[in-house]
Amino acid sequence: MTLFGELPALNLFQYNLVDNVFSMTVATMGAAALFFFAARSSVAPKFRPALLVSGIVVAIACYHYFMIRQSWQGAYIFERTADESGRYVASGKAFNDFYRYADWILTVPLLMVELVTVMALPAAMARPLLLKLVVAAALMIGLGYPGEISNDWTTRLIWGILSSVPFLYILYVLWIELTKSLDTQPQEVRGLIGAARLIILITWAFYPIAYAIYGDSLPGAIPGIVGERSALGVIGVQVGYAIADITAKAGFGVLIYLIALRKTAALDPAEREAQERAAVALA
Repeated sequence: MTLFGELPALNLFQYNLVDNVFSMTVATMGAAALFFFAARSSVAPKFRPALLVSGIVVAIACYHYFMIRQSWQGAYIFERTADESGRYVASGKAFNDFYRYADWILTVPLLMVELVTVMALPAAMARPLLLKLVVAAALMIGLGYPGEISNDWTTRLIWGILSSVPFLYILYVLWIELTKSLDTQPQEVRGLIGAARLIILITWAFYPIAYAIYGDSLPGAIPGIVGERSALGVIGVQVGYAIADITAKAGFGVLIYLIALRKTAALDPAEREAQERAAVALA
């Protein structure tokens, strides 16, 4: 989504809050990528693809948040005020928030891949499960975008409802179909898998809230394309998205790592050794 029109003037605290949160997000995603790539050697070979995907997810997010921060800095210029405190006003350049959708269309399906891969289900069970989750995740993001870039509330409502259908389907698969597979998992990781599903539910719940407040029909909301924007709304959405993304990607990845670590510890030493030999043979 590229935001056009007049961005609200921000005081130093407001502007720097968003800028610093973007900076923190870049650093968090980058550090998480290094950790997940390095941590692959600490788990059994069959769980390493899950950590590889975790690293790829946060690496993609790191790049896109770097670009979002660059666009944020370009969209504002500092202006000295009469009381010498100063403020930031729109530079005339658009703040390009489309990087988020480019990120989501890549990383959201990959989050589903992380969860299913670390469970190491039989292929006959994992493949249809992956297909359902990945396709539904891509549809959820794709269907939400036309509404995100529209300033017409009816259009936003229609596409928002359409986008919610695959979202609800994902929740159904995670809580109904995936629950049937929990019996195949070691007892010590079932709680972590449950926590991973809750992270998806809680963090993803923020996105439709932010989507709604971009509609200009709501009191004090941020219009999607034109009109006067609320400084508080802009700050809330940008900071909220960043925190949700850190939790949904880096935080979720840490849970995937812990699941892989515990499942590795639960392996029979002979099985672990056999996996290591097979991995070396394939290398």
